[in-house]
Amino acid sequence: MTDAPVTPMIVAIDGPAGSGKSSVSRRVARALGFGYLDTGAAYRALAWHALQHEIDTSDSVAVLEVAGDFDLGIALDPDDQRVRVGAVDATEAIRTPDVSDAVSGVARVPAMRQAINAMFRTLVQDSGRRGVIVEGRDITTVVFPDAPARILLTAAPEVRAARRAAELSEHDAADIAASMQRRDASDSTVVDFLTAAPGVTIVDSTDLDLDATVEAVLAVVRATDPQAGADNGH
Repeated sequence: MTDAPVTPMIVAIDGPAGSGKSSVSRRVARALGFGYLDTGAAYRALAWHALQHEIDTSDSVAVLEVAGDFDLGIALDPDDQRVRVGAVDATEAIRTPDVSDAVSGVARVPAMRQAINAMFRTLVQDSGRRGVIVEGRDITTVVFPDAPARILLTAAPEVRAARRAAELSEHDAADIAASMQRRDASDSTVVDFLTAAPGVTIVDSTDLDLDATVEAVLAVVRATDPQAGADNGH
């Protein structure tokens, strides 16, 4: 007789670029002993794959065609966020400004979003973990609208731009801010990640440092499930 599969507790976190979703989500996952899924990395990987094939990412037909041989591997370990495309480790390559600018094009294709969202659900369900922090753009509304804990993490635009510039110190801050604005403007025509849906808790990190933001998110999770992370020493 085999044990019944574990149904992970899902914590859904949405927010605009530079809101701290990735850093906060990783820290929360570690604190709770949960897995961590950066859904944006999957779209970045697809954009990178398209660029490798010299595809115009604004051409939805071309994106769907190149997706035919898109073989993605993405880790749920918050301490080992490897992203593989085919046999290539693309973990670092998907974070370049060129890929950032191309992401919105591939993410705008409805059929592509449906396929990748289905992949996310399967990945989480089959993870064997007792919980997974899932962060992205439409996690609270489309991918996991029934997640017990749903959070919109946000911050003032100038704060988000400064944080992203600090992460990418080799790039010009003004260029980074402009790229973030373009991406948010484009993505917001596909999904609304700037307004909290009913039942979604807003965590505004404008005046919070990373530690305080993590604590604020943990408070939301524990208000939903007081036992979350209890056997992880937290």
